[in-house]
Amino acid sequence: MQPQPTEDDTARADTAITLFLRMPSVMRMTGLGRSTIYRMMAEHTFPCPVRLGARAVAWRRADLDRWSEARPVITH
Repeated sequence: MQPQPTEDDTARADTAITLFLRMPSVMRMTGLGRSTIYRMMAEHTFPCPVRLGARAVAWRRADLDRWSEARPVITH
C-alpha cells in the first residue's frame, strides 16, 4: 500500500509543473493579436514572457491565468 500524499507534497508538485505557452497559443487564449500583446507588454498591462532560448520566448500559463482573472468583466 502506498502512502497518501501530504498537503506539502501536493503543493510542491503544483509548483514544480510550469506550463509555457508560445505566441500562437497566447493569441488563441486571449483573443488578442500579436501587436496588441506587444503593445500591452510595453505598457506593463500584460505579462512578460520568459526566455526559453536564444530566439525563443514563452509565457507562463499561470501568469496568463492571473492576468485574465484580473481583467474587468463587462456585462451588456
